[in-house]
Amino acid sequence: MIKIREDITAQALEKKVKAVFEYSAAKIDSLQRTWKPEDGAPVFTLNGKYTSRGWTEWTQGFQFGAEILQFDATGDRKFLEAGRKHTVELMAPHVSHIGVHDHGFNNVSTYGNLLRLMNEGVIAGATGERNFYELALKVSGAVQAARWTKTANGGGFIYSFNGPHSLFVDTIRSLRALAVSHQLGHVLMGENDKRIDLLERLIQHAEATAKYSVYYGTGRDYYDVRGRTAHESIFNVNDGNYRCPNSQQGYSPFSTWTRGLAWAMCGFAEQLEFLAGSEVDVSFMIKAAEAACDFYIEHSPTCGIPYWDTGAPSLYKLGDWACKPADPFNKYEPVDSSAAAIAAQGLLRLGRYLKNDRYWKAGLTVCASLFDEPYLSSDPSHQGLILHSVYHRPNGWDGPAGEACMWGDYHAREVALYLLREMEGKLYLKFWSERK
Repeated sequence: MIKIREDITAQALEKKVKAVFEYSAAKIDSLQRTWKPEDGAPVFTLNGKYTSRGWTEWTQGFQFGAEILQFDATGDRKFLEAGRKHTVELMAPHVSHIGVHDHGFNNVSTYGNLLRLMNEGVIAGATGERNFYELALKVSGAVQAARWTKTANGGGFIYSFNGPHSLFVDTIRSLRALAVSHQLGHVLMGENDKRIDLLERLIQHAEATAKYSVYYGTGRDYYDVRGRTAHESIFNVNDGNYRCPNSQQGYSPFSTWTRGLAWAMCGFAEQLEFLAGSEVDVSFMIKAAEAACDFYIEHSPTCGIPYWDTGAPSLYKLGDWACKPADPFNKYEPVDSSAAAIAAQGLLRLGRYLKNDRYWKAGLTVCASLFDEPYLSSDPSHQGLILHSVYHRPNGWDGPAGEACMWGDYHAREVALYLLREMEGKLYLKFWSERK
């Protein structure tokens, strides 16, 4: 269980947060020098160098989004220009990609961050540039919403790249693509010119995720543990009925893959912020977010950095692992620092939304561990920023301890920027923005 530091404040982490962006600059520079677009998107480091891993190109937005976040945090315009250039030249295929559930990862991290900075007045831009970013985001949200499976109860969900039967817990964070597109006044046009409301699809997907991906220990889930999440939920596409849980990247359907748990924590918290003040009944989101965050707090080591799956088969060999700090160098089960980077933001956002000090301080406690050795990498020869992460353990797509991943590095930068703005009294960091 996380040992929440009751005396911790955001200001107390100032030195660590600034160190993140100090080390980050050299790592972005190094990747820019060595990365070749024709090799595919960088995914995971091997021996400290980023390599590609063909599956789906879901990490490209994190690569270029990191450049934009670096500018946001430091004001160094070379990173802004790099982010702009790479977004314009290389991100278009992701906008119209009909085969994935990753639009919120790729396109909101690039086009979305650039538009946000324009709307915040941080960067100037011609009308054409603004229109370009807005069009990309409108189309991205609609394309994402088109991957739709209807459920038996009249709702539905955005299906994963596995096919129409598959609901991934990860996709809760791709709802940001639908949110931004809807906010820009866009709709998805269907057969016979049917106008499909993107906000309605956002809410229905969130409802399906809360109902089928998150467990509550009561009712249908009486046999299970409150807050546990399933990576994948399987449906009968003929009638829309739910069939069973499954897992692609976790140990089993009945254990919790901690990065999937983190996606739920962060995704629900973000959508609660987005829908604040609206007439949407968000009680189901609060219930899901609280359950997931409580489970993370209760089933992580004391430092807040989780092992890759709470049911990993050799965890027992580590003894009472939840009552001591994580050991990223142990020989039995790896930790996943990328899950911590994502989960920290979920804890912070939910804590602020609910005015709940426990979640807020738990998020700060996780950041205090993540932004320090042995996780934060100060070695300029290593291209990774946050060490000791896991990609797809069942497929063996992981290096030894000491490696990093694109999504872990990006989300560490994102939560560090979130805290930096808090410390400096700047505009609250959101994934959406309004014109000034």
